[in-house]
Amino acid sequence: MPENDQTSAVSNVPPDDLTRKLVVAEVDQLPHIGLVGDTYTVLLGGEQTAGRFCLIDMHIPPGGGPPPHRHDFEETFTLLEGELQATFRGKVSTVRAGQTIHIPANAPHMFHNASQSAVRLLCICSPAGQEDLFREIGVPVATRTTAPPKLDEAAMAAFRAKAEALAPRYRTELLRPDQV
Repeated sequence: MPENDQTSAVSNVPPDDLTRKLVVAEVDQLPHIGLVGDTYTVLLGGEQTAGRFCLIDMHIPPGGGPPPHRHDFEETFTLLEGELQATFRGKVSTVRAGQTIHIPANAPHMFHNASQSAVRLLCICSPAGQEDLFREIGVPVATRTTAPPKLDEAAMAAFRAKAEALAPRYRTELLRPDQV
């Protein structure tokens, strides 16, 4: 048998799982989630990726971005439009369209849109699960760029309390600004 004949080689790749299907996500046909000023569209969730990762299209208006936090999963952001101030372990960096940043599991971080223009980015979390937290604490909005309703002080306090109560279930911890 010739040395380059690989038909008889034993593969260490598992067989194709025929129960899994091709997924085509169309951003305008998916639910959009409003979270304290930002809008997230889950393009792929754990239900489509066998729990391996989720992919989220994020629209962050000027002044937006999540509070300081950390979580027990990997997170990668690719900026498609605009620029963000990313804080990672206390160091602030400017991340611009065309750049990708990766946040290792458990590292304190946050990002903030300090510019005058909206930012669009894709976020991958691995393994999946964070998208379920967003679905549980967010509110439905009409489009990928529709801002969620503004929260008054009492509603913001209620939102924060709900997020803090649910975060441990999703391997996430909300932090104070001095903890990033």
